[in-house]
Amino acid sequence: MSTTTNPIHIIGGGLAGSEAAWQLSHRGIPAIIHEMRPLVRTEAHQTGHLAELVCSNSFRSDDKENNAVGLLHEEMRRCNSLILKCGDLHKVPAGGALAVDRDNFSKEVESAISDNPLITIERDEVKEIPFNSWDSVIIATGPLTTPSLTSFISNLTGEENLAFFDAIAPILYKETVNFSRAWFQSRYDKPGPAGDVAAYINCPLNKLAYEKFINELLAANKIEFRSWEKNTPYFESCLPIEVMAERGPETLRFGPMKPVGLTDPNRSEKPYAVVQLRQDNAQGTLYNMVGFQTKLTYGEQKRIFRMIPGLETAEFARLGGIHRNTFINSPALLDSLLRLKAQPRLRFAGQLTGVEGYVESAAIGLLAGRFIAAEKMARSPIPPPNTTALGALLQHVTTVGGSKSFQPMNINFGLFPQLDTKVPRRQRKPELSRRALEDLQIWIKSSM
Repeated sequence: MSTTTNPIHIIGGGLAGSEAAWQLSHRGIPAIIHEMRPLVRTEAHQTGHLAELVCSNSFRSDDKENNAVGLLHEEMRRCNSLILKCGDLHKVPAGGALAVDRDNFSKEVESAISDNPLITIERDEVKEIPFNSWDSVIIATGPLTTPSLTSFISNLTGEENLAFFDAIAPILYKETVNFSRAWFQSRYDKPGPAGDVAAYINCPLNKLAYEKFINELLAANKIEFRSWEKNTPYFESCLPIEVMAERGPETLRFGPMKPVGLTDPNRSEKPYAVVQLRQDNAQGTLYNMVGFQTKLTYGEQKRIFRMIPGLETAEFARLGGIHRNTFINSPALLDSLLRLKAQPRLRFAGQLTGVEGYVESAAIGLLAGRFIAAEKMARSPIPPPNTTALGALLQHVTTVGGSKSFQPMNINFGLFPQLDTKVPRRQRKPELSRRALEDLQIWIKSSM
């Protein structure tokens, strides 16, 4: 479909901004993505590519029947998601999860956007929005929104921006792993999307080694927060490992270091705890430490992580870090179509709205793009039903009630309305997923 409508200005070329532009273009609506990188760097990004994955290379579970994020994957695939399309093209072994070669993934997204005749990329920093010349805008700048734009948003909304801390896990070279101690296996030998059953490198610790590791972790030097950061909370689903350890000596054993579903082929004794490494690139030369986001100093990371059996001589391609994420109080500020109540021609998308996770951020971008496209085509935008993963996520960020306790959230089945009929507990998630996909198909047809 061709159109003469003015282009939609999208601030931010991350997952949400790229997805929004893609959805617009496939409805004949031109878009301009304003991306400040590489002209202006952030404290977390490494490249200037669109849709760069910062914290991890995992889109989490791809199980569409029993996991809400896997269901969200499937819903987005059915909605012609660019992010899921590129993710599927560049997936790497990860058991039941969808993980990707992060460099090739972002290059694929950028190539698709650059080759699209309806999308323009402008490398510039947007510090404020010129409403006199931009009649429709999506702010998708993500959690690392610049201070100047953050200030502009605060003045526009009359509310303080909220924030939380997020952390990055280390990446190491596979060739430096000691496989006389480590081994390949997926938990419970569960096959992944690519059919792999041995996707993770596992490093075992006995009770003595685990207790020593925890003691060193608690005593280690950590990055000090600046005075204005000290009251900023952590996101509960992405806690630094040392913060988890502070909650009790067994916390990590029941979290990222749980040993269940794994058998050490090198020793007869059952591991007391296990550190897992997940493939990070297509070549299989880089692996990241699963769940090992941290705010330890670089020197302490090298010293303590080399205490882990199998990682005695590990060399790191990137060490872990921590950054402050910004999000808005979306339920108080946005309507059900992601429009700013005080300025309806301005929409928000992505992690800035208070969703957490790569796929969730892209999902809100997908919806923002579809909503604007409907408006430009003189149609009334139709939100997806809250029985779908897309609709449940949208409802979380727009109708929770504007509570001061609003916090970022991953998609989960707790956000879905209850089933109309009682089903056995083990069938509850598959039935929620079945209902969601049925309702999604009806919504797709009604919103085309």
